[in-house]
Parts: sequence; C-alpha cells; structure tokens
Amino acid sequence: MLDFLVSPFTLPFMQRALIASALIGGLCGVVGCYVVLRGMAFLGDALAHAILPGVAIAFVLGGDLFVGALIMAVVAALGMGYLTRGGRVREDTAIGIVFSGALALGVVLISSVRSYQTDLSHILFGNVLSVSSGDLALTIGFGAAVLAIVLLLYKEFLVFSFDPTFAETLKLPVGRLRYLLMILLAVTVVVSLQTVGVALVAALLVTPAAAASLLTRRLSRMMIVAAAFGSLSSIVGLYASYYLEVSTGASIVLTCTLAFMIVLMVSPRQGLLSRPRTRRPGSES
Repeated sequence: MLDFLVSPFTLPFMQRALIASALIGGLCGVVGCYVVLRGMAFLGDALAHAILPGVAIAFVLGGDLFVGALIMAVVAALGMGYLTRGGRVREDTAIGIVFSGALALGVVLISSVRSYQTDLSHILFGNVLSVSSGDLALTIGFGAAVLAIVLLLYKEFLVFSFDPTFAETLKLPVGRLRYLLMILLAVTVVVSLQTVGVALVAALLVTPAAAASLLTRRLSRMMIVAAAFGSLSSIVGLYASYYLEVSTGASIVLTCTLAFMIVLMVSPRQGLLSRPRTRRPGSES
C-alpha cells in the first residue's frame, strides 16, 4: 500500500504535478464559492474559452503563452463588466457575446497556425504532467495573490455576494468589487488551464463549491470545505490518471463529480438519503 502511494512521486515531474494539482484544486474551491453564490458558472466557462485568442497570438509572436492567456482573460472580464454596467446589456447576453466572439477568434487564429494544431489538446484538456519549475512558481505566486485578496476583502465580498443592494447602502464600491471579482476569476481560470484545460476548468470551479454548499451555509466554512474537496479530488484524480493511463484533467473532474454525488446523497440537510424529520404532536404550537 505504501509503495502504491509513494511510487508515482519518485519522479520529479509527478512531484510538480502533485503540488500544482493540489494548489489549483484548493484555489478553484475558494474562488468557486463566489461563482456558485453569484451564479457565475457560465462566466467562468466563457473566460476559459476567451483565452484562446491570447494563446494563439502569443504563440505567433513568440511570447509567453501564460502571459497571452492572462491578458486576454482580463480583457474579456473587463469587457463583460463594461457591457453590463448600467444595464446596457443583460449579463447573460454580454457573456454569450464575448464567449462566442472570443472562441471564434481563437479557433480562426489556431487553425491558421498549422504547426500549433497538434498542441491544441493540451489547451483544451490540460497537461499537468508537463508543469515545469517555472510554471509551478507562477502558479504559486498568482494563486497566493488571489487568496490574499480574497482574505483581505472577505467582508466586502461577503456582503456584495449575498446582497449587492445592501452593499450599496453601506457605501461599498460595488462596481469596483465586481470588476475585481471578475479579474480574480480570470486569473484563477488561467492558472488552472495547464491542470484541467479550457474544456474542464468551469467544472473544477463549480463542483467542489457546490458540494461544500450542501454541507454548510457559512461562507468561511464553505471555502474551507470546497478547498479541501478540490485539493483531495485533484490528488485522487492524479493517482487515477497515473495508474489507469488516462487524461489527468478528465480524471480530476470526474473525481470531483463523484465526490459531489456522494455528498448529494448523504448531506444531512439536503441529501437524497437523509430522512425527513417527523414532527411531534404539538410542534406547530
């Protein structure tokens, strides 16, 4: 049993993959709580696909793919925020416009660069086994920055997420908080791409947080539980991909989905297997 647990991580690339997977799982769990509370799942998916033009342009210019993806993700997030500011366009409409436009532009650019088409699967489904020491340093740095901002502005984000109208009465900068939250989501999406890829990053953002929401209603506890779900699912998924020789990103997401289904069945308050409480006579009074 000990050999089963230890042997995969005698290889340096597996050690880096383990650290990156655990960090990304925890980061997505924390940021995903805001995604679930504010109904931003489609936004996370749109940002993931919106980075394709940035990746393609960075490749053509010989630049860093991470930087290209990050710039494009932030531009897309700010663009969605601008379109919806003041009620110009509904939020779901703005997301759909930016999502489809950026995805189409990315496909056009990637299809025009024939030498890059073979690496398209790494963008779509991730390749955590190829994480280098530099990639790991970027993941740690940006992940720590996102978590530090979430911790620093925890109370402001809490009020803004549950009741934006009340946040305005408290003189909180609701517009800036919204933009900042979208930028944090964009950064989280970009640093997660090498782990699970464009096609699966939305699932890693939503599923652990959704499972945590079935177990607790307090945001602080929800973040801790979601981070634990995300990290453990990433580690278990990494083991599964190593021994079954399947896609790592898909294994991680399937593990998250399985964990969610288990929580959905056994959750004490909302679980499908939990027994409804019987009321005693006179309990109404």
